[in-house]
Formats: sequence, C-alpha cells, structure tokens
Amino acid sequence: MITLLLVAVPLAGCLVVLLAPVRLATVLGVVVTAATLAVAVGMAVMFDYGRTGMRLSLDVAWIRPIDLRFHLGVDGVSLPLVVLTALLCLLCAIYTARPQGQADRPRALVALLLLTEVGMLGTFVALDLLLFFVFFEIVLVPMYAVIAGWGTGPGRTAAARQFILYTLLGSGVLLVGLLVIYVQTSTLDMVALAARGGAGLGHAVQVIAFVLVAGGLAVKVPMWPLHTWLPDAHTEAPTVGSVLLAGVLLKMGTYGMIRIAVPVLPEGAAACAPLLGAFGVIGIVYAALACLGQRDLKRLIAFSSVGHMGFVLLGIATLTPVGINAALFGNIAHGLITGLLFFVAGGIAQRYGGTAHLGGGLLAGAPRLGALLVVASVASLGLPGLAGFWGEMLAMLSAFQPDARLDRGLYLGFLGVAGIGAVLTAAYFLVMLRRVAQGPAGGAPVPDVTGREWVVWTPLLVLVIVAGLWARPVLGVTDGAVRALLGA
Repeated sequence: MITLLLVAVPLAGCLVVLLAPVRLATVLGVVVTAATLAVAVGMAVMFDYGRTGMRLSLDVAWIRPIDLRFHLGVDGVSLPLVVLTALLCLLCAIYTARPQGQADRPRALVALLLLTEVGMLGTFVALDLLLFFVFFEIVLVPMYAVIAGWGTGPGRTAAARQFILYTLLGSGVLLVGLLVIYVQTSTLDMVALAARGGAGLGHAVQVIAFVLVAGGLAVKVPMWPLHTWLPDAHTEAPTVGSVLLAGVLLKMGTYGMIRIAVPVLPEGAAACAPLLGAFGVIGIVYAALACLGQRDLKRLIAFSSVGHMGFVLLGIATLTPVGINAALFGNIAHGLITGLLFFVAGGIAQRYGGTAHLGGGLLAGAPRLGALLVVASVASLGLPGLAGFWGEMLAMLSAFQPDARLDRGLYLGFLGVAGIGAVLTAAYFLVMLRRVAQGPAGGAPVPDVTGREWVVWTPLLVLVIVAGLWARPVLGVTDGAVRALLGA
C-alpha cells in the first residue's frame, strides 16, 4: 500500500493545487513533495535489506483481456532512485516558493511539477511493461509545458518542441519493442520476464527487441548521437526544469535498460553491448570537446551530462555486476551533482542576468556562491572523495574485465577512450572555473547565497560529500538486486 501512496500523494496534490487559491500554490507544492519524500523514506525504512527480489509490492488486475496489471514494487535497483527523485522534487518545490524570483503563474507550474513527479516515481516502481510505458510517457507533456511556458530564453518554444518530438519518437520505438516482447511471451510482468532470462524468445527476436527497447530508451538518456535535444532544453528551461531533467529524467532511460533490456533480453544484450559501449565512450569524448568550446555555463553543464551518462552506458554495456552497479551509482551521483550545478547556475543567472559569456570574479564577488560552484564542478569531474568518482572509476574498472561473452580487447579500447574522456572532463571544468570563478570582482556587487538557497542546496552538497567518502550504503543496496537481475 505504501508504494501506491508514492504515486497517489503527488497526483492528489496536483489536483488540489489546481483547485486552490494562487497564493497557496507554492506552499502546497512544498507540503505535497515533503509528504512524498516522507513516503519514500518510509519505504526505505520498511525495506528488507536482507533478501533479494521485489518488496512492498502491489499487484491487482487492471485490464483483464490483455492481462494488464497495476503492479508496483521496489528492489535495490529502484529504491535509491525513488528517494533521489522525491528529494529533488522537494528541493525544487522549496526553490519555487522562495520570495525572490517568484515564477509567473505559480499554480500551473507547481501542478505541472507534481504531475512530472508522478510520472518519474511511477516509472521507477512500475513492474508491468505497459504500466512502465504509461508512467514513462506521463512526464513528457508537463515537462514540455514547463520548458515552453517558464523557459528563460527566446528559444524556449523551439527547445520544448525539439524535446517532445525526440522523446515521442523514442517512445514510439520503445513501445514497438515492448509489444514484440509481449507477443512472443504473452506476459507483461517484468518480474516474470526477468526470471525467465530470455526463455521463449529466439536469438533474432531478442536482438530486434533489444535494439528497439534500448534505442527508444537511449533518446531519454540521451546517448550520442541522439542527444541533440538536451543542450537546448537545459539551456532554455527554468532552473527547476533543468534540475529535474538532469537529475531524474535522464535516469529513466538507463533505468529502463537495466530493468528491462538487459535481464529480459540477455542474448540481445550480449549481441548489442559492444555497440552500446562504443556509443557511450564516443559520447564521453564528444561531450568533453563540446564543453571546451562552450561559453554558456548552463549549456556546458548540459553537455557534461551527455559525457557522464556515457560512463553509465559503458557500465551497462559490460553486462557485469560491477558495471551495472557502477551505472546505478553513477545515476545517483549525477543526479546529486548536476542538480546542485543547475541550482547554482540558476542562482548565478538570477544575479548576473544570465549564464552566457560570464566574466571572472565570482569567488571575489560572491564567495559562498563561487565556492559551491567549485565544489560541484570538482565533484562532477570525478575528484576522489566526492560522489562523481565512484561511478566513473567502477565503470572503467568493469570495462577492464567485461562479461565473458564479450570481446575483452575491444573493451580495453573502450577503457582507453573513456580514460581520455575523463582527462578532458577535468580540463573543461578547470577551464570553466578559471574563467568564471577566478579573478577580481567586476561590475555591481551581487548578493551572496541566501538562506532559502542554503536550505535547498545544503542537502545536495552534504550527500555529494557523504556518497564520495562512503559509497557502501548505495552499493550495498544495489548489489544484491543487480546480481539477481543478471542471474549472477
């Protein structure tokens, strides 16, 4: 029942906000997202960490003719993502409620953010293929509306249109892949399909289905070369839109690969994994080179997400427990770090009128804001002791010893390319920090970090440090579930 509350609370909150007076909208947004986070934390407390398999499940008939069931549950793969999503949504609600920088039409914005939360959380707890697809699609329209209606630049409508066209195309391909699985197996139950390990699906069918499912999900990741919607969407979106896009929406694609594509279609995964790994490492290097040429801070952070998700894809492509754990940890770390980066970038944009062509002197003019940008940046480049290190290091370690079905020599090549990308990642963040943070303060004085901003940003800062120093809590939760999915 608690798993149902996870999606019911924000859905009910969305309806209440639409009916409430405008002046109460942002306060209700904070209350509803706080209640949702309390449910997520309650699930984490009730979770039985001593065994594998699904816990806190709800399974009731929904549409009997096609055996569609309203089947929800969590395991070690989904639980960290559920808590991360609920946390980021609460922080976005608090940020939206701050007195300075109050958004226009706050009631509509809060309702859309809550509807987006329903789709994101539902995606991570759905255990029926068609239910997964429904939740996966719910986020598209509200996020389109957030970018188009509250975007910060003149290109917001075009960016929103590009976002929804790319993701709808990917969703169409994904749906065809899911239908191929259903036609061949006569079931939509993700747990049963994973337990079968591909039984009842021929090799050719698995390859076709994997290409369709992983290809559709890759648009949301986004995987190079399907990433072109991302920089514009991030640059034009309001701060809370960028935080949720980077912090959660990108994870829905890689989560779907781990939950559906790899365990349900193991032969297809083995056949296509080298291609997935190749696209991943190309994305790492491509994103780093693109970042070196960026003058807009938000656009740089957006391109950096393509590179970081490349490490996640490399981990998945190894088809090993170490690689999948690396991908899941990388997802969590990227959500925390990039969420913090976009919050800080939003604060900079509010003070300086934008994030394009910024001069130096941030540390001198607003030392706390500059220090937060430095910490988030060095965490993103993978400095040991901060959260970004473990996902990248473990992904490269898994490439050193991939699954026995894969060509180790090829993956050693991937490891070398990823290593070059890691060096380039450090280079572009250091170049950015020298350009933006160093030097004397220029122009009119700007206020430093406010109390409301500290409330929003401190939890992310603390978690970035804690996850970097003590990775075991996350890896200890994910490892058993990953091995169960892989049959290891």
